[in-house]
Amino acid sequence: MQSDLAVFPLPMLTFLLSAVAAGLVLRADLGRRTATRFFAAFFLVLAVGSFMVGLRFGYGVDRLVPVQRSLPLFAGPLLWLGFASFTRDRVGALALWHLGGAGAIVALAPWIFADLLDLDLIVGLSYVVYACALLWTWSRGVNHLSHARIENAIVLRRWMLAAAGLLLVFALADTVIALSFAAQRSGDAMAVISAGAVVMAFGLIAVIVAASKGGGRLTSQVTVVKTSPDGDGAVLEARARQVLIDTQLYLDTELTVDRLAKRLTVPSRALSLAINQVKGMNVSQYVNDFRLDHAATLLAEGQGSVAEVMEQSGFLTRSNFYREFQRRFDMTPAAYRDASKAGQSGI
Repeated sequence: MQSDLAVFPLPMLTFLLSAVAAGLVLRADLGRRTATRFFAAFFLVLAVGSFMVGLRFGYGVDRLVPVQRSLPLFAGPLLWLGFASFTRDRVGALALWHLGGAGAIVALAPWIFADLLDLDLIVGLSYVVYACALLWTWSRGVNHLSHARIENAIVLRRWMLAAAGLLLVFALADTVIALSFAAQRSGDAMAVISAGAVVMAFGLIAVIVAASKGGGRLTSQVTVVKTSPDGDGAVLEARARQVLIDTQLYLDTELTVDRLAKRLTVPSRALSLAINQVKGMNVSQYVNDFRLDHAATLLAEGQGSVAEVMEQSGFLTRSNFYREFQRRFDMTPAAYRDASKAGQSGI
């Protein structure tokens, strides 16, 4: 007798949605092609896993059970490697170790795990370990994402926190399912699988909508941390300001903390600390303020539309430009332009 999942194949729905999400993410412009590939591979793993679950419970295909239950071992490493790509120049060696280890377990699972409950517990442990790794990276602060675009760093950090939470949810759900099957309470396990498929489907739809609307680009808000300045920090901040003014490097949409630090021949951490100490802000807000001043000048001079001003000022997305402009000038770009015209005409 076929399971209820055959009547309403939720795993097959999540398979299709995951495959679509993988394709959209692969085409997204996140600033680091390596990260894009890792994130797309994560959704591909979800797609293949969902397809195997659908075959197993919907159509009674059990031959791939060891692979289906060990495949999630790739999820944690892929998510973590995606975010790690924004923190260092290369992640090839890390990928070899982390993905290679997961691959070895998947390949050997049919022979080394006589009891699949042991494999399920290892998968759950993997989720927890990589969730903790993401939380540790998140705790290092926004400037630790030194290879992310200046405009994207804050939202990437929020995504990192969400990814850690997702892995913990996966760990809890997989553990409950495994223990339910071990206790021969298949009804409870099927209920969790069905509920998980529904939740995952809604989550994937949200990802697809966000990727489609945003064109694969990120938007962010910035936060301010107040600290006290010191002499060395003031000198480095002055150097950074001079370089940005002289070269207009802030107009480069691909600008990262690491690139700016290399231009100044200092470690990215030293640059981040100096700007935080002297200006009481992170590097993202610091660079955005130069972009906003440039945009304000163009608006006051009436050069081009608001959309053209946004692009000429180094911003990638309309929502982030409007949000940041409102923060800095307490009015929209259009209102700023009107106010400037009124002031020039003496009204």
